[in-house]
Amino acid sequence: MWSHLNQLCFGGIFPVTLQKAALDCERMKKTNGFPSPNLESKTNAVMRGQNVSLFCSNQNKSLQIKYTLFLGEKSLGSRDGKGEPAMFNQRLSEAHDLGPYKCKAQVSNCSTYSYEFNFTFVDPVAAPVLNISVIQTKTDQYIMLHCISFKGSLPINYTFFEKNISISPTISKDVREPAEFNLTKSNTGEGKEYRCKAKNRLPDHAKYSQLVTIPLTGGDSCPFCLQLLLPGLFLVLILIILVLTFWMLPKYKARKAMKDNEPIVYGNTSTEVGTYANICNNQEDKESVPDSESRHCVPIARDGTECSQEIHYATPMFQEVAPRDQEAYNDCKTHYVYSELNF
Repeated sequence: MWSHLNQLCFGGIFPVTLQKAALDCERMKKTNGFPSPNLESKTNAVMRGQNVSLFCSNQNKSLQIKYTLFLGEKSLGSRDGKGEPAMFNQRLSEAHDLGPYKCKAQVSNCSTYSYEFNFTFVDPVAAPVLNISVIQTKTDQYIMLHCISFKGSLPINYTFFEKNISISPTISKDVREPAEFNLTKSNTGEGKEYRCKAKNRLPDHAKYSQLVTIPLTGGDSCPFCLQLLLPGLFLVLILIILVLTFWMLPKYKARKAMKDNEPIVYGNTSTEVGTYANICNNQEDKESVPDSESRHCVPIARDGTECSQEIHYATPMFQEVAPRDQEAYNDCKTHYVYSELNF
């Protein structure tokens, strides 16, 4: 009797119940009463060591659902929820932390799985560098903007700004090369400020370049060109000064050495020669004296072009003359006899 009841209960009723539950689960899935859950995160591009949050949810907001998160075949934990997504926090440090992740939603004996979700490590961009080239005309300026970030995972999107207003579409670069944008501006006499933005797949990690100001002036002037040329001209000037210094210094030293080795010339030599010559010339008009051949005169050119450094002396000749008046001082009688000194 009991064996017959056990056979009816365990062999007939429970299998029917399980089959009914299975049919109900299949029916719920087909009628979208219990669809597969969604697994998502704010972004799939992350930096190494970043904390992330994964959200597991179901479209059926009326069911009490148990959510379980898996990394590969490993269970990372479960959350119960009704109408609200279940949140799971993870820290991504190594390559095996990137995924695949999968979420299971379970109601009673009915369960469904989400699609796999994977993360990707991305390096943040560095502050980009903005370079500007300008071609100046009388009426317009042709401006060429170049922007590049030397660090950061590719692709990188670039945008150019003028006074915080975007002036270009987003320019995407899959290789490490500058993004370019050209524009034409009229000479209005006021300066313009430009900068660019670089951004890759990392959210909230956009970087801006420094502001670059271009003064706009009329005429053929090119202030920006002068700013570029001044450093070069300064270097050229320094180089010229150094060359002249090393070229002239040896000549100056040589000239100074020659000057130090020259004999000393006294400044009054020509004056002395002229004096002796005048004495000799004055004697020509006077009465000749005996033994005039023994008198030596200083030879000197009439035009004064020669200047001798030698001094010649004439032999003095004494001649007796008649006595002159006597002179007495203090009642003392003193006799003096004078004679002429001829040169």
